[in-house]
Amino acid sequence: MNIVYPQGCRPISEDLGQDELIRRLKTLTHTLQAMGQDEGVYEQYIPLALHLADACFLEHPSKDVQLLIACCIADVLRVYAPEAPYKDQEQIKGIFYFLIKQLKGLSDPKDPAFKRYFYLLENLAYVKSFNMCFELEDCQQIFCTLFSLLFKIVNDEHSGKVKSFMLDVLCPLITESDSISNELLDIVLINIVEPLKSQKKNAYTLAKDLIVKTSDTLEPYIQQLFSRLILMDKPDKQMQISNKLYDIIYELNTFAPSVLVQVLSQLEIKLKSAQENERLKVVALLARMFSEKNSTVAKQHAALWRNFVGRFNDICLVIRIKCVQSAMHFLLNHPDLRKDVIEALKSRLHDNEETVRYEVVMAIVETAKRDVHIVAESEDLLNYVKERTLDKKFKIRKEAINGLALIYKKYMSDSNADDTIKKSLNWIKDKILHGYYMTGIEDRLLVERLLITCLVPYQLSAEDRMKRLYQLLGTCDDNATKAFIELQKNQLKVRKSVSDWIKLHRIKDITPAVQKEMNIKCTAIAKQLPEPVKAQEFLTQFSAHMRRDPKLIQEMETILKRDVVCKDCADTMTIVLKKLGQPIMTNLYYNTVKMLLERIASVMVDKNSIEVLIDLIEDCLNDGPMVNEIGLPRESVGERGLKLLSVLAYVFSAHFQHETILKHMIVLLSFDEAYVAPYILKAFTYLGRYKPLVESFPQIVEELAQLCKLFAITGTPKQAKHAIRCMFVNTQSESTTGQTDDLTTNTTENNTVDVFPEIVDQLKIALSPEKPNYRTAIVSLGHIAYNLPEKFMIPIKNIISRKIVKELLVKDTEENRDNVPDAEWCEEDDLPEETRCKVEGLKTMARWLLGLKKDVASAQKTFRMLNAFIKQKGDLLEQKKLSQAEMSWLRLSAGKAMLKICEQKGVGDQFNAEQFYNLSQLMIDPVPEVREIFAKKLHKGLNKYIPSKCLPLDFMGYYALGGRETDRRLFSAIKSSIETDVNRRREYLKQYANVERAMNQLPLILPDYMLVFAVPVLTHDPNFTDPENVTQLRAVEKCLWLILEPLVSQKEFFCFGFYKNLIDRMKNHKDALRSEDQITNHKMYAICDIAMHLIVTRAQYPEVREFSLEYTRIPDMYFQQQPENYQNTKLYVPPEIYNFKHTVSSKTVPSIISSSKTVNKTLAQKREAENSSTNTDNGTSTTTNGEPPAKRLLRGNN
Repeated sequence: MNIVYPQGCRPISEDLGQDELIRRLKTLTHTLQAMGQDEGVYEQYIPLALHLADACFLEHPSKDVQLLIACCIADVLRVYAPEAPYKDQEQIKGIFYFLIKQLKGLSDPKDPAFKRYFYLLENLAYVKSFNMCFELEDCQQIFCTLFSLLFKIVNDEHSGKVKSFMLDVLCPLITESDSISNELLDIVLINIVEPLKSQKKNAYTLAKDLIVKTSDTLEPYIQQLFSRLILMDKPDKQMQISNKLYDIIYELNTFAPSVLVQVLSQLEIKLKSAQENERLKVVALLARMFSEKNSTVAKQHAALWRNFVGRFNDICLVIRIKCVQSAMHFLLNHPDLRKDVIEALKSRLHDNEETVRYEVVMAIVETAKRDVHIVAESEDLLNYVKERTLDKKFKIRKEAINGLALIYKKYMSDSNADDTIKKSLNWIKDKILHGYYMTGIEDRLLVERLLITCLVPYQLSAEDRMKRLYQLLGTCDDNATKAFIELQKNQLKVRKSVSDWIKLHRIKDITPAVQKEMNIKCTAIAKQLPEPVKAQEFLTQFSAHMRRDPKLIQEMETILKRDVVCKDCADTMTIVLKKLGQPIMTNLYYNTVKMLLERIASVMVDKNSIEVLIDLIEDCLNDGPMVNEIGLPRESVGERGLKLLSVLAYVFSAHFQHETILKHMIVLLSFDEAYVAPYILKAFTYLGRYKPLVESFPQIVEELAQLCKLFAITGTPKQAKHAIRCMFVNTQSESTTGQTDDLTTNTTENNTVDVFPEIVDQLKIALSPEKPNYRTAIVSLGHIAYNLPEKFMIPIKNIISRKIVKELLVKDTEENRDNVPDAEWCEEDDLPEETRCKVEGLKTMARWLLGLKKDVASAQKTFRMLNAFIKQKGDLLEQKKLSQAEMSWLRLSAGKAMLKICEQKGVGDQFNAEQFYNLSQLMIDPVPEVREIFAKKLHKGLNKYIPSKCLPLDFMGYYALGGRETDRRLFSAIKSSIETDVNRRREYLKQYANVERAMNQLPLILPDYMLVFAVPVLTHDPNFTDPENVTQLRAVEKCLWLILEPLVSQKEFFCFGFYKNLIDRMKNHKDALRSEDQITNHKMYAICDIAMHLIVTRAQYPEVREFSLEYTRIPDMYFQQQPENYQNTKLYVPPEIYNFKHTVSSKTVPSIISSSKTVNKTLAQKREAENSSTNTDNGTSTTTNGEPPAKRLLRGNN
């Protein structure tokens, strides 16, 4: 073959030396570069073109030679385009693999030969040289090699031109190809997903630009490939993208959504796959695609969207969680989809899995953090969070309450927020404070923290802080207000406990006795924190820390100072916390002490705050501009502020101990509104309990005394009550210790300010029905008699006997009175004045007796009179001149007075069994309001100051009559009260340190003894007349189960043997009031059998073992002892109704029945020992479990 070379070019051959060959190739290269594409002009150079493609040159060991050969061939392809001189397919294939190999040189732009590599790329791109490969059978393999190489070598150092030419080379191979292989798609698509997306960003950009430019061509091939991969049960291991299909779909959707039009609709199949893993992948993909900002996928694929929303109800937990987690993005980015998403969240709000419920709350809360308006404007979303504040799991409750607090804080702090939305969010603060009613200490700590961080941020100035507090307490509901008050009281108690503990650290010589006291106090404080055992460990560590660092003790004392300034307290807390290590979650020591500091820190109220608050209240009372700024109704804004002031006076008494503040408070007493004085006087009373003002501010007390005297004589009854209390606590020479409701503390009177003799003298005149302030005088008399019983004993006793009893309570009622209510009940304010005076007279009688404490004769007379009121249904004289409402109020007031008296040991012990039973009838009074108020009073009396200043355990027996309550609301309230009272007594028993001392107190404290008192109460229930009547027995069963359910439902406290013995002992007695009445005794025994039946059939933990006699007692006021050898083994209920053999297992019944004989035999043997005992409760008996649950519990605490 004759090879012709262009002019100036010398022949090339493999025989030439490398350097010479390179020189000749460079000349040839420059010549070929200069040639144009004129057809037919260069035919003589075809042999040269073929010669250049010889294997000796393509495989030459020199890279420079290969590069120059590649440039020459590229120019040949350009010059002879579109008909290249190469016809042999194998040769063409070899040439293009050779060219691809040379393009690898583009990887290093710093290479001296880079310009030639760039020229090669440019030349190949310019004439689309690789298009020649379309004629080859395995062209797709060549393309795959080329694509792989370019994606591999593209990098940051490449200029835009290089990348552009790469695209120019690659795009035609897709757009002009008859088909595109899956392998090629695999090479392209794998570069748009992780890890290559992050590791090779230039390759990602190249692949992305390539797909965008060729999307129309790629669409059918991508759809075909994806359809195959979606329908495959198992991934194709030969394809890299097989396991990353959904990631690729997501990426394609971001920059080339058109290629997925048909693919997305096929995802519905995967959403319904039986494999959870497949559904999860699709859900994760669609969640991202649908929720992207500006995404229109949901609109374009409505059916797919509906199927996705359906996955919120998927059986798979992980899928439900993934759906819920995506909700935030939908809420933020797609207003048009919110309705569907909110409805889907509703379905997951009550999910059985706590993780799902948690994620629902978190989705809404996180949305609020990013755009609070979205959540605030959606009533449904807020209600979802509101509902989860009562979730059974604390972590869910915590996030729900935190979320609500965040929303409230943002809106309250935003002066530009819409007032309508602000008002719609007012319930949030109530809900947060309601969290304080939860039983867990974690909930209480959370509410305490949110109060000072969100509701009333402590960082605010004193003025803004008090405005926020004023608004908070002014607009919250009654339950939230009570929670706030309880919160402040609890924090005060914790402060007192910690303060006492810190004082012990000042003792230089720590003796064993001091150390023991420190440990006791440390244990008590630990119970005020979550996980008391761990908390005690870290508090002990903190104690050791304080011993090593006296400065730390000083700082703690600063925090605990009663009159500490808020800023100083907060700053000192920061200093203390810095000494405890890093504030990280794993530093439990730091977190425990931090929780304690949050409970004891006073960062909301100080002296300046009180001054600001009083100014605000005065301005509101004067109807000033502050009324609008605070945003409360004009008719209640003043009263709300005064109520807040009285609460703060109780908790932060030390901050009020300044003459300017006290004088300002006295100024407020000049306002004419009747509600002003009671709150101010109550505040002064609290201050007096902290420290009598007569010791520090005698001039203030003198000024206050004259006002109180006026209120006690001519004020309203409420003003008079608080005036007497105020003067009593503030005119004593010795300060009472602690914050207590007991105003009868023994003190020495200070005679410098004594207005009580003047008041008593004027009361003698004012206590006449004709006087305008008759009722006020009655109230003042009662409170003086209560607070100063010894000072005016004779005068008051005479006044009570003549003025209250004879001239008021037993006075004839006039006929044809005006304004008498017709209904069976009315509000107290609607009663005739005479009747209202009688109501106050009954209260005065009770207060007088409570003041006397030990006047047995007067107590017995008073009980007889009060019992007569109840027995005669309120119409003491039976003249039938009183209306039904008046009678209701009078018998209720008499009942409340009896309960109040019974709280006091001495006079309270003088009631007899008949009076006890008559009083119980108020629980089943025909008037619902009487039942409700009496039940509340009963609960209040049983629940306070256990065990010394509460109602005796006898009165818990009244609760059994709650089983006859027909009003569901009242029934629920009574049931809740029972549970509370039972739990309070059990908690008290847990805290007892000395077992033997506690055991002696068991019959007075242990709630299980409620059954002993419920039995006689039900026995004398007038509704229970026939022990053979099935309907009546069923009603009794309901009554008994009401009290037994909370007693026997917990294994820790339930002891079958204790109840078995207790019931057997009651059956071996007879009724004390009607001992010879067989029907009465029959009723009592039937009730015992029903109780035994309920315990056997409904108790969850029936254990039957042998036992020894001790500890059960039967009160002789209600039960009379039978003869010595008496054994009552008879069943007193119809056997077909309560047949043990048909209601319990065959294994249990013999033990139960035989145990009755064992008990009776043992009782007979012990009778003589019991009779010789001086115990008024007839000795003790037994439990079949060895000892009662309370004793086991007490021994476990020691």
